[in-house]
Amino acid sequence: MKLQGRAGAISPVEFSGQQAASGADEAGVPEGSPEEHLVSLVAPGSIAAEQYRVLRHVLERRRLEASAGVFAVSSAAAGEGKTTTAINLAGALAQGHETRVLLIDADLRLPSVAAQLGLPADLPGLVDLVADAGAELRDVVRLLPRHNLAVLPAGRTTRTPYEILRSLRLAEAVGEARGLYDYILIDSPPLVPLPDGRLLARSVDGFLLVVAAHHTQRSLVAEALDLLEPQQIIGIVFNGYDRPLSSYYGYYGAYLKALHGDGRDRSGRPTRTMRRA
Repeated sequence: MKLQGRAGAISPVEFSGQQAASGADEAGVPEGSPEEHLVSLVAPGSIAAEQYRVLRHVLERRRLEASAGVFAVSSAAAGEGKTTTAINLAGALAQGHETRVLLIDADLRLPSVAAQLGLPADLPGLVDLVADAGAELRDVVRLLPRHNLAVLPAGRTTRTPYEILRSLRLAEAVGEARGLYDYILIDSPPLVPLPDGRLLARSVDGFLLVVAAHHTQRSLVAEALDLLEPQQIIGIVFNGYDRPLSSYYGYYGAYLKALHGDGRDRSGRPTRTMRRA
């Protein structure tokens, strides 16, 4: 299956089924229990987690070939699984013990990264960093040592998410983080209904677009792609793709299946991705 975007055909790839940054003084917080669909954190040896390691490989190649390290994970509309994808992908990247990974919740109208990770709801975060002149990045980044992952939650509620996301202070914070982390993943607002997500384009090296398989209309996906510059589209991730495991995985797939189940994530929804050729 192929989806034609403005930049041309995107070739399909199928799936079955940190340390603190140098110079950063992230605050450790009591680690809660991540939700069960965050397989990269709660079941890193599962087949479901393997699909995020394939995505990890895509970003690792992008970093190697284009010195890219800041990526937004977005969707055309709400409810397509972008936050779950962002957290799982961050978790997969953070499995490299020498890799420094920062996950940012920039979906300021409906933030959910902290809740899905089991973190306290009242943590200061991105909004506080931008709105408070004296705030520093190290004051609002939270380190999760168990998962080798640093997290910048959305922070306090704001009535002006557009102004926060378009601010020079946010761009400066991302620039500062580039010097501290190998990878920065940003959970972006959806692209089509509001302009919020598009404001991040100036600060990131590329977008992954999450699409709910068998749910999102092609016209909506095409509209989202048209809102981005072609060179910034890394690929499309299909969430909830129901095709069984392919024989492509051979013995290894059978081995993992025997160990970990049927290759689906704990919500019962395997994932497929399409990326640029």
